[in-house]
Amino acid sequence: MTGAIFRRLAITLCMGIATRVLFTPAGWASPQTEQANAPGAASRRIGAIKSINGTSITLTPDSGADVNVTVQPATRIVRIAPGEKDLKNSTPIQLQDLQVGDRILVAGKTADDNPSLTASTVVVMKSSDVDTLHQHELQDWQKRGVDGLATAVDAAAGTVTISARGKRVVIHSSQATVFRRYAPDSVKFEDVNASTLQEVHSGDQVRARGERSADGTELQAEEIVSGSFPSIVGTVNSVDASSSTLSVHDLVGKKTVVVKIAPDSQLRNLPPEMAQRIAMVLKGAASGSQPSADSGSGSPAGGAASRAAPGPGGTGAGSSGAAMGGRSGGSPDFQRLLTRAPAISLTDLHKGDAVLILSTAGSTGVGTVITLLSGVEPILRAAPGASSAALLTPWSLSAPSGDAGGP
Repeated sequence: MTGAIFRRLAITLCMGIATRVLFTPAGWASPQTEQANAPGAASRRIGAIKSINGTSITLTPDSGADVNVTVQPATRIVRIAPGEKDLKNSTPIQLQDLQVGDRILVAGKTADDNPSLTASTVVVMKSSDVDTLHQHELQDWQKRGVDGLATAVDAAAGTVTISARGKRVVIHSSQATVFRRYAPDSVKFEDVNASTLQEVHSGDQVRARGERSADGTELQAEEIVSGSFPSIVGTVNSVDASSSTLSVHDLVGKKTVVVKIAPDSQLRNLPPEMAQRIAMVLKGAASGSQPSADSGSGSPAGGAASRAAPGPGGTGAGSSGAAMGGRSGGSPDFQRLLTRAPAISLTDLHKGDAVLILSTAGSTGVGTVITLLSGVEPILRAAPGASSAALLTPWSLSAPSGDAGGP
């Protein structure tokens, strides 16, 4: 699953305890870490069904070791739809209706061996229902989402202003707006934490979903997701394949930066022709001008460059925006263009190579690479100040809708 969107779900258990939990398309997540309970004490566990054997369920919780759940004849088992807020709207089901992968919330009493739980209530969220909701969420983020770099935050007015593909958009928040923020060491949306407007800063990546104004310059946000993702422009000092780390001399910060490569990290090499075309576009943007779409001068706007840049179907594009991966007549979509650049591995990088890197902030000073580009020497010469921000943002992590505007 490429991402997750959070919703709150209030569940009143039959044991009389009102339990507030978070729901994601991956399931429930408890707002506090589960504590170990003394034998016979009331407890609850949230997670996914790993296996079912007769009246015994092996539950893999969101944190901690597997739990053995014993279902008795008197155990109440109900199915609830994702996003539902009241158990009164649940449907009674039988143990045989449960399947591996279903998300469940179990309430009951711990056994003497503590990893076991005798269930009084099992609340089930079917994996098929979760998948359906996830698809709906994807479509909604694509339709009503916006993303970009924060250029201003006004806490008093409750607004965040972003630059979204060259367009200024003012995002309005309210008391009902849900704020989330990426964890400093993670590139996964599943690891986002509850946040506030005060944690959003200029320069952050911001994604929001809500009702847009007719001209698209304003959005009333239902959800805002933010994160700090530093960009690094520099040259490779050394490569340590054994620890999957890379030492880079940051040309802007004038310091050495160490970043780590994760399985989700995207490493790409720009072919010389592609790098030259991007450099010309960035140079034109930095000078306040854009190459003419009709120039035919070998620029990315026309002529040979237009024919050389494949469109989504593998054919040449017909204008500067389309040639650079964007819409016809529009601004270049560098994210789409970069997906066409050849992938490389850490061992393909060597001392002295020029690189552009977008990474997580990292809680220990070592960030995780989200995107790394090599072969960028022409870009650095053309527009060293604007290159990293223009090329590597808005980023695409394990987002539910990729570059279409969702988180």
